[in-house]
Amino acid sequence: MSRQKPLKSSEQSIPAYSSITINGESSENIDEVVDNEVVLEFGGPWGVTAMMIGFPPLMYYLWGCLNFYGGAIVSPLNRDLWKQIIDGAYPTWHATTIYVLFVLFQLFLAYIMPGPIVQGAPVPSLKGRKLDYLCNGLTSWYATLIVSCVLHLNGWFRLSEVIDEFGHLMTAAIMTAFILTIMIYVIAVATNKQHRMSGYLMYDLFMGAPLNPRIRHVDLKMFAEVRITWVLLFFITISAAVKQYELFGYVSAPMWFMVLAHFLYTNACMKGEECIPTTWDMTYEKFGFMLIFWNLAGVPFTYCYSTLYLHISSINNNKPVEHSLGFTVFCYVLLLVGYYIWDTANSQKNRFRMIMNGTYISRYAFPQLPWGTLENPTFIKTQQGNLLLTGGWWSIARKIHYTADLIMAFSWAFITGFETVIPFFYPVFFVIVLIHRVSRDMHRCARKYGKDWEEYCKKVPYIFIPGVY
Repeated sequence: MSRQKPLKSSEQSIPAYSSITINGESSENIDEVVDNEVVLEFGGPWGVTAMMIGFPPLMYYLWGCLNFYGGAIVSPLNRDLWKQIIDGAYPTWHATTIYVLFVLFQLFLAYIMPGPIVQGAPVPSLKGRKLDYLCNGLTSWYATLIVSCVLHLNGWFRLSEVIDEFGHLMTAAIMTAFILTIMIYVIAVATNKQHRMSGYLMYDLFMGAPLNPRIRHVDLKMFAEVRITWVLLFFITISAAVKQYELFGYVSAPMWFMVLAHFLYTNACMKGEECIPTTWDMTYEKFGFMLIFWNLAGVPFTYCYSTLYLHISSINNNKPVEHSLGFTVFCYVLLLVGYYIWDTANSQKNRFRMIMNGTYISRYAFPQLPWGTLENPTFIKTQQGNLLLTGGWWSIARKIHYTADLIMAFSWAFITGFETVIPFFYPVFFVIVLIHRVSRDMHRCARKYGKDWEEYCKKVPYIFIPGVY
């Protein structure tokens, strides 16, 4: 297997931590204290149990409303609706085989494809040790695109089959997510690899037991977050576009919009994968139902509602959805503006972090956008030695990348028009998720950085929207 050795930046890394006191804890162990602190979230054991039980039926219900009623909101007590859902989404060997082979193929690529090895942030539970991450998402992404084209063009697997089998594939994904959640939990406990356990079974299943589960050099958290979620979402959309071409001989502007939107998002995750190892998901979140279900089933099969509506509507009306030129241009502009801010903001922060940690590497994957790397950025140095970026986009708002993400999310809904509210599920749900995620992050940072965090909040007072919130 060809893999690059870890690359180091020529920039000077952060000086070693000094032993000082922050909020009553020495800086030598404040990270470990925060990392081990159990905070019951999402309504505690009862709340997460309700989410684990309730989210799959919600996914089936919204898909059923789209697929069988054109997006109309039907009573959830409608027996005909659930009969149609069962008929259209019962588990089949064919769909399960497609889904499992896709996951295994992505795992195979994650294991063998070449790419740089990047160190993550210090892991408190490992006494500050930095884990190595093989970042071969870009080569795996290109390999996936090539293989899918070969399969499609030779008639071995038509891409339009994904959208045809959507209901059955969703069931396969949901089943796989539940099975893996239980398996990984049991293995972690059996091998004494559990971390930050609450003592409540359902809560620990939801949040997860292991922090950094791996199969050799493949980190399962990063694998699920990048290689399954967004790649599958893209192929659902490209499948709908291929199906539209097969039915009507062309692909409409709104459907091209969704192909572009999901390609840009997936491609950005791949070309910037080396930035992921230092993120909160990798260093703090455990690998349980929340991340497993969401990445293997939740995201790809709910964030695609705009694509599904465009697909179903074209079949029901025997013609693709079209909008006025002005409205279509507005949606495209909104998407591209949101994407530019999102891509460059994430790039600025993560490259700054990597440069200061000595793990930055130069990559030239398409597209490399202007202002993606800051020169001489301003920042606040905490008493621990950590740096809080206050330059570039990050001088405007503390979560500017989330703002841009929401701009894109709403553009995905706008391109469908306003005949149904279901495509707006993703952006509205995303708002709720981000508000909760930000509150968790703010609490953790305030606990960790103390007065330095107060200074940072004064320097960058707004969270999402400058001058508003």
